[in-house]
Amino acid sequence: MKIQHLLTLASLTTVTLATATLATTLLSSATSFAGGSDNSDIHSKPSTSQNIDPTFDIIHTRVTTQNNIATFHMAVASQAGTSKPSASGKLAGSSVYSYVWPTSLDSASVGFESDAGILTLAVTAHPDFDDTPLYDENADNDPGNDGDVWHSHWVVLQPNQQCGKGALGVVDIPEGTTPRLPKTWPGLPILLDSPGWDPVFNGDTVKVQVAFDDIKTFEKTTFDGVTAGLRVNQSVHAPLLCVVNVIDIASGDLSLPGRISQ
Repeated sequence: MKIQHLLTLASLTTVTLATATLATTLLSSATSFAGGSDNSDIHSKPSTSQNIDPTFDIIHTRVTTQNNIATFHMAVASQAGTSKPSASGKLAGSSVYSYVWPTSLDSASVGFESDAGILTLAVTAHPDFDDTPLYDENADNDPGNDGDVWHSHWVVLQPNQQCGKGALGVVDIPEGTTPRLPKTWPGLPILLDSPGWDPVFNGDTVKVQVAFDDIKTFEKTTFDGVTAGLRVNQSVHAPLLCVVNVIDIASGDLSLPGRISQ
């Protein structure tokens, strides 16, 4: 099912925003905490809670670069990518699962306006709609029916009170405006890109390789790791897509402590 109107990333429950770069508060509640990190990676202790799905329990997050390729990597307690949302049969109220790397990168580095918000790489699966119209992830010759296959997005996030107190939303594109957008923008009125970088799942890990014209963009980049569940707003209108369950945060406080390793 194609999204025809606003898709907005909705309420991060259990979350208050707090990053120095945005002068707001980010995600006050998490299920794991940093167990120490070196100069680049984020190492997290496995959760002791029986309520945490081990496929989303983050234990290691890193981003590396080689030549013009940046590799986003996340390891979880068990079998990454094996848990997906159940289909509801309709867009309104449908669920999205995600592995996410919030970064300090300028949104202009991937084709959006500069300083538009928190530029985040996300790997998502959602069986009730397809938001990658340029790609046929399940190779059945229909590019419009494969939202349930894990795929990647760039999203730009900002606090949005309509999503809930202290919550984040994908930045809306106001009607009648023409902001700068990536070439692979899927045509939705939000700052979301569908670049086609295929995620690779291997046992307990997921990674995404992203090509950049200028890898120097990454020299001072910081990052974090998050796993979360999202839900499409029942009104299928702004704000439309809401984060309703922050499962884990690699750093424990979304302080973006990770550094790029070359």
